[in-house]
Amino acid sequence: MKYAVVTGAYGGMGYKTVKALAGAGFTVFALDKNVGQAEERIVPIRTDVTDAESVKSAFEVVKAVTDELFAVIHFAGVYMLDSLIEMPDADFERIFRINFFGAFYVNKTFKPLLKKGGRIVMTTSELAPLDPLPFTGVYAVTKSALDKYAYSLKMELQLLGVFVSVIRAGAVSTGMLGVSTAALEKFCEKTAVYRYNAAKFRKIVNGVEAKSVPPEKIAEKTLKILRAKNPKFAYSVNRNKLLLLLNALPYRLQFFAIRKILKRKDD
Repeated sequence: MKYAVVTGAYGGMGYKTVKALAGAGFTVFALDKNVGQAEERIVPIRTDVTDAESVKSAFEVVKAVTDELFAVIHFAGVYMLDSLIEMPDADFERIFRINFFGAFYVNKTFKPLLKKGGRIVMTTSELAPLDPLPFTGVYAVTKSALDKYAYSLKMELQLLGVFVSVIRAGAVSTGMLGVSTAALEKFCEKTAVYRYNAAKFRKIVNGVEAKSVPPEKIAEKTLKILRAKNPKFAYSVNRNKLLLLLNALPYRLQFFAIRKILKRKDD
């Protein structure tokens, strides 16, 4: 029997993946701050990944069942959209703790149970290897940091025979899309510096997020990584062609394009 730990297990992508893993014969330890009822092959564990002691407590629960994990899979994350010169300090710290520090705590704590051939899979973002757009900067920076951390971790763990992969997901039809829309609306209402620019940016984001894929696609990709004999480092899902085109431009042209699109004509 193979065992897997999944964080953010009761979110949209997380829960679909938990169910897919259980259906494929895995016993899944489902970690989240808010968990559901125990199901066949699914063991819920209430965990705050931003709290190292909470992660250690989850480890003890897992260790009491098995001394070997095949995979640690990360979906715990939060979306935030704000101005880097207006956002509250607490929000800046919170998104880093959830999107970045949580993965560090979980991987460090659970690594002793990962044997040769084991897998760590982290969900970063299609934005991770790209240059951030205005107002998505703090989210993109955390996901870029996570992506680079995953690369560094792979460099080290390959020496121990453990594989590390990232899923760079674009827009996915989960509750997070609703959260991101609400965050954008809130930002448009509260910003004192970018009111006009934010309103124009909202129209662009609404067009991008309309082209989303179901969370089952992420679950399928995760299973593909677990089943691969020699999984790749990066797997992309639903990449946005306009973002790729923008990033293909030299920096000065990227800055010019954003100014042209988002600034008032009389500014």
